[in-house]
Amino acid sequence: MGKTQIEWVKNPDGSQGYTHNPMSGCKNHTPEGLCLDGLFPCYAWKLAHTRLKQRYLANTNTAYMSKFPDIGYSKLINPFYPRFWEERLSEGIFNLGIKPKGIFVCDMGDLFGIGVPEDWTKKILAVCRMSCYQQHRFYLLTKQPQNLIKFSPFPENCWVGVTATKTIQYTEAAYWLKEIEAKVKFISFEPLLERIAPKAWPWQLFPEGNPKGICDWLIIGACTGSLPEMVRLVDSYPCETLSIMRYGNKYTAQPPIQWLREIVEAADKAGVKVFLKDNLRGLSPKEPPFYTKCCAEVNGKDPCYEEPCLSEHLVDECSKAPNFWMLRQEMPEC
Repeated sequence: MGKTQIEWVKNPDGSQGYTHNPMSGCKNHTPEGLCLDGLFPCYAWKLAHTRLKQRYLANTNTAYMSKFPDIGYSKLINPFYPRFWEERLSEGIFNLGIKPKGIFVCDMGDLFGIGVPEDWTKKILAVCRMSCYQQHRFYLLTKQPQNLIKFSPFPENCWVGVTATKTIQYTEAAYWLKEIEAKVKFISFEPLLERIAPKAWPWQLFPEGNPKGICDWLIIGACTGSLPEMVRLVDSYPCETLSIMRYGNKYTAQPPIQWLREIVEAADKAGVKVFLKDNLRGLSPKEPPFYTKCCAEVNGKDPCYEEPCLSEHLVDECSKAPNFWMLRQEMPEC
């Protein structure tokens, strides 16, 4: 278990949270490492085939290895085939301590993915459910929402989410999230590759007569990667209007701002919290509904408009004064 730079993975006190991977790998990708739910590059697949490759290949506890030893060899030479790291349940999560933490479980795989043995998922959820860990928050995210119902109701300290990059995935996410029980349910539009049509069924985040509704939280982000990866992605969506933008030492494939505006305005009407990832900063204007005003100008200028303002030092300085526009990054009240 280690600290993460994923912005929305927060500890309950608002500080940066952790990731933990007692299970890794996924089968929902092309041989080239593109996610089948949008054909965008998968960072976890890339890590598994580069600096983590030898470590992953050393673990022979792959899905169905014991049941089908005659076909198991092909799985052993694929570092991103689902693997179980049972020792990590004790090495990492059993040493969490008392201070409440926020932990993204299996960011290097899909805990509810295709071909993942249910026994693995049940063991991990059992640890989350243990009374001595009720003060901690566990984030669970999947691209296979149809499998969530098998494990509902979820532990009270689990936030359960579904990734949706297109309208068809959103409708599937909305349907299955409505069917499960979880303290917090969320949808991650990351990367957002298609306009989520307002008339898409079921668009209403909070259906009439159901105050709990479909979800409590939305995450929106762009696709990030190398320039060649972003060029290939944009070229694969010729009818869309994705645009390439520099982001630090990487690049992003940015969705049109109107797509964001429609989602954010619908969420506001429904009372759903919205978290915009940092890789959207260059796209969204420094005004509502994408930003919130929280501190004053620093040294006579608005730091939002200049790249140096993104440094931690200046952001900390800004946070001490009112009326400064900050990218909207809300968390559900829980």
